[in-house]
Amino acid sequence: MTGSRQVKILPYNSQWPELFKLESHLIQQTLGHNFITIHHIGSTSVSGLAAKPIIDMIPVVRDITQVDRVNETMQSLRYIVKGEYGIPFRRFFHKTGENGSFNVHVFEVGSPEIDRHLRFRDWMRTHLDDRNAYGHLKVELAVQYPNDIMNYCLGKEPFITDIDRKAGFCGLRMVMPLTTREWEAVQHFRQTYFFDKIPMADPYTWTFDHPDHVHFVLYQGTEIIGYAHLQQWPDGRTAMRIIVIEDSLRNRGNGGQFLALCEKWLRHQGEKSIHVESSPEAQAFYRKNGYVDMPFNDPEESMSFPQDIPLGKVL
Repeated sequence: MTGSRQVKILPYNSQWPELFKLESHLIQQTLGHNFITIHHIGSTSVSGLAAKPIIDMIPVVRDITQVDRVNETMQSLRYIVKGEYGIPFRRFFHKTGENGSFNVHVFEVGSPEIDRHLRFRDWMRTHLDDRNAYGHLKVELAVQYPNDIMNYCLGKEPFITDIDRKAGFCGLRMVMPLTTREWEAVQHFRQTYFFDKIPMADPYTWTFDHPDHVHFVLYQGTEIIGYAHLQQWPDGRTAMRIIVIEDSLRNRGNGGQFLALCEKWLRHQGEKSIHVESSPEAQAFYRKNGYVDMPFNDPEESMSFPQDIPLGKVL
């Protein structure tokens, strides 16, 4: 999303489903044997809902990493290849042309993002009061932010979160922080569970904008329950600087699932190993998840504690 793109909301167009049908056939052919199914999502998939005139679709594939192999074919269809584009385990493509504008969000089968989008769409289709309220909100935001797509989208987030809750979405999803709420959660986890114990103010907020540092928040449904901070070193090595689950939600398997998602993401990036300086209290957690004694060898020699135990895992 860019801050300068014009925000244009139009009344519902009955041709939008047909545009989806025609374009989805091309996407299916392009993805080949990796393709499973495709869904029309977003506001253009809801009859009677005002929308930006962009057809959003989710092709579901068997292996998300294989989607990169069709980038040239997508370009031949005049799509711009965006790659993962801020959402872990997604591949994103966009095009604007004479026959309409399209956003293609490719996810692997089983991704909670698929269920989230479909529940939102289906709720909008069957709850007219919420559909109309959403349409009014989008028109108001488009007037308020006519040339600021980022703030337009952020302005919709509280409403979308409320619908996700009503629709019963409860999936476990890992995202890179974007919204104010997500960055506030990052700061809460870092300060409460780490730097308050020293005690000191967080000295590493500069990592929020550094390309070698990756931050994730973990959602259970609509609630943020965890946070992780990774630092990618040279030679395919990554440091797990922080991983934490909210105190009241521990011992339910969420920490292990969060760690597995981080490791899966790193493998997709081509990383070779992950390293951690574990506190004595956390050592059992890491060893349970396959970590063994392994030198940490921090190239930057960042702050650590004498009692920390260097562990690691080959990815």
